[in-house]
Amino acid sequence: MPVKCCFYRSPTTETMAWSENMDTLLANEEGLDAFRTFLKSEFSEENVEFWLACEDFKKTENSEKIASKAKMIYSEFIEADAPKEINIDFSTRDLISKNIAEPTLKCFDEAQKLIYSLMAKDSFPRFLKSEIYKQLVNSQQVGNHKKWLPFL
Repeated sequence: MPVKCCFYRSPTTETMAWSENMDTLLANEEGLDAFRTFLKSEFSEENVEFWLACEDFKKTENSEKIASKAKMIYSEFIEADAPKEINIDFSTRDLISKNIAEPTLKCFDEAQKLIYSLMAKDSFPRFLKSEIYKQLVNSQQVGNHKKWLPFL
């Protein structure tokens, strides 16, 4: 049984904490899954997928893998008519296109910031008002009441 310290959050509190900021949501596996489900329902899951791919990319240590991962991210999200093309401005796309031949761990930083900002200002507030989020909060509240009040 896990030890509850002063920083312990019940599942309901955890779910409610996702509303504090998008970083809290993205750092939580269940929160990320719920956000992805929401973005899929809005046909914009490519944003969080790109953001996650960039986070993974930045942890790459092997130079050969840096090149292959960069090309994969570029072909999947950046190039014109990519299968999961993200919505970024021409100058950012052009800069990445010019630097993709010799990629660095920072080559997607500007695009990642733009997509993060787009999600934070647009998708995240709508997620917090969505039925997906409300149902999660409600289901965990009901689950907690049953746990603490077994006669319910």
